[in-house]
Amino acid sequence: QVSLEESGGGLVQAGGSLRLSCAASGRAVGLYYMGWFRLALGREREFVAAVSWRGGRASYAVSVKGRFTFSRDNAKNTWYLQMNNMKPEDTAVYYCAADGLRPLTDSTSPERFWGQGTQVTVSW
Repeated sequence: QVSLEESGGGLVQAGGSLRLSCAASGRAVGLYYMGWFRLALGREREFVAAVSWRGGRASYAVSVKGRFTFSRDNAKNTWYLQMNNMKPEDTAVYYCAADGLRPLTDSTSPERFWGQGTQVTVSW
């Protein structure tokens, strides 16, 4: 079992920045795929960014590539989403996710864990 807790959401003006954090605890956290999703009002949940436990380059949604950056601190079992040049369409509840079996870009997995979500609002 893995527990995830997000922080860092809030209100920001268009063009501004926010950094989200996800603190993970539980068994073998370092062996999990880890990343971020978001859910905007009236829309389906959207993949944002993820990286495998092996490391390497993160994968990003086209809508955020070049503006958002995934990073992690293995010693703290924490990963981050740095969001720059934010747009009103980035407004959503952001969820961190971890998966012990399949990449987060797979739609389902029997071993996927979610945080409680943090609201991000971007105003004009």
